[in-house]
Amino acid sequence: MTTEPRAALQSEDDIALAEKMSAATDRIMKELRKLIVGQDEVIEQVLLSLFVGGNSLIVGVPGLAKTLLIHSIAQVLDLKFQRIQFTPDLMPSDITGTDLIQEDAATGQRRMVFAPGPIFANIVLADEINRTPPKTQAALLEAMQEHRVTVQGRTYELEEPFYVFATQNPIELEGTYPLPEAQLDRFMFKITMDHLPEDEELEVVRSTTAVQDYRFDNVVTGDDIVAYQRLVRKVPVSDPVLRYTLALVRTTRPSENGAPEFVNKWVSYGASVRAAQYLILGAKARALVRGRYHVSIEDIQALAGPVLRHRILTNFHAESEQVTSDQLIGDLLDTVPTPKSGL
Repeated sequence: MTTEPRAALQSEDDIALAEKMSAATDRIMKELRKLIVGQDEVIEQVLLSLFVGGNSLIVGVPGLAKTLLIHSIAQVLDLKFQRIQFTPDLMPSDITGTDLIQEDAATGQRRMVFAPGPIFANIVLADEINRTPPKTQAALLEAMQEHRVTVQGRTYELEEPFYVFATQNPIELEGTYPLPEAQLDRFMFKITMDHLPEDEELEVVRSTTAVQDYRFDNVVTGDDIVAYQRLVRKVPVSDPVLRYTLALVRTTRPSENGAPEFVNKWVSYGASVRAAQYLILGAKARALVRGRYHVSIEDIQALAGPVLRHRILTNFHAESEQVTSDQLIGDLLDTVPTPKSGL
């Protein structure tokens, strides 16, 4: 097994920033534990989204603190937070904002003035995103991809850093509008939240039914986050790790030569190249928060679930046999050979 030198990053300034990023992650986790019990893996995946600059979809039943988690992270980072409750009657202008006619008190003249919508924040929580029609869902697409919105032919830039975290309830599907595959693909991670172990759930009940007196310390600024995003892209990746990542993604496609039998049997469509991009970016961020300056195979494998689970579309054979995308990802990790010289 080969290793990369500690100074794989190009400059002492980059190494100092990487050390600061790793320490900041520990401090953020410490602050969040003042209010959030457990869910360390979920918190890490949210932070990796922030450090990469990606948007993420969070899926879990009601009562698991999805909204509380994202709001708390915004408070710890001192970023502007907006929550949008998605409903069937929500309009695109309710998200982006609209032009209003205002009268100048001094001159009496009327003019159009843009009133920004809740999308103009650093962290936007799209709560129950699948409860609104596709036209309104699409209002998020430009913001998620381009970090800008267009209203009445005019384009408005969104302040950096900018993120969209969307939530879905997996058990109430009546009256919902499934997200199109193109929009799902724009989410870096699909993060699943589940019920806590008994001891941690007991602590939640104990702490939330007593007097709560906590105050977050702002340990990272928005400028720091933008700097971390630039640093992540500088982390080197060896050719064997790159090839393994691409092989993992390409093997999800039933049309690919050499696709495993279980993929041909249970998968309608596999992951796009965007999955490989997000796997590499997420792995770079994961390496940095662990104090490493190169990407390992273990980083890729650890993030395969959240990156691939919403990009592998199963067919009716899989549904009838109750085969999930997470099961298929586990089979893929067992099937795709790891490079002998990989990290």
